Amino acid sequence: MSLYRERGIVLRTYKLGEADRIVVMMTESRGKVRAVAKGVRKTKSRFGGRLEPTSHVSLLLYEGRELDIISQVESIDHFRTIREDLDRLAQAVTMLEVVDQVAQEREASQRLYQMLLGALRTLAARPSVIVVPAFFWKVLDLEGLRPELDHCVTCGIDVDLVAFDVDQGGVLCRTCRRGVPISPEALALIRRILGGGLAAALDEPSSPVTHEVEVLATRSLEHHLERRIRSMTVL
Repeated sequence: MSLYRERGIVLRTYKLGEADRIVVMMTESRGKVRAVAKGVRKTKSRFGGRLEPTSHVSLLLYEGRELDIISQVESIDHFRTIREDLDRLAQAVTMLEVVDQVAQEREASQRLYQMLLGALRTLAARPSVIVVPAFFWKVLDLEGLRPELDHCVTCGIDVDLVAFDVDQGGVLCRTCRRGVPISPEALALIRRILGGGLAAALDEPSSPVTHEVEVLATRSLEHHLERRIRSMTVL
């Protein structure tokens, strides 16, 4: 088996046998990787708590046919402020679930890795109700499903845009409207998120507008994934 070094973010773990655990990670250059951490559930495990969800780690692994084997682990980011705050932890787990669904096994997506890492660092430094919906919109953009926000997806006009339809992937005018209503303020906020104004958007306080943006982002992403995002019920 070949040995390799990698950086990754732990998405989830589950038990294997009596003492081992399978760790699912989003890695920097190999996409989603599943690896075995041998003996990690023992009290004297040398890995300790370094392989918990949200952990950003540097690893040494042996490459296997189906599951790799973790040989060494060093912590890069503990994200302790996230783990010690239930609200932030719920937001983080939601983003981990989405990446777990979107990322492909052993298929590199450095941008997705960097997006997740950036979102976790932002969440750790400055809690914001916009972090999760902004991450959802960015994931859709990465998947080639950036919503049409400037023109009606049916007739093409750029005024009186009052509705959003997940099937059509964008906004609609008053004449063509279907789907769900969208307020001018929510539309403006989504445009800021996807148009390079995310840093300022993170300062938005919780309001009906931020809730509207979150609901639209969740519906759009669930439509793309063709499944519910289970951890959203915790949020």
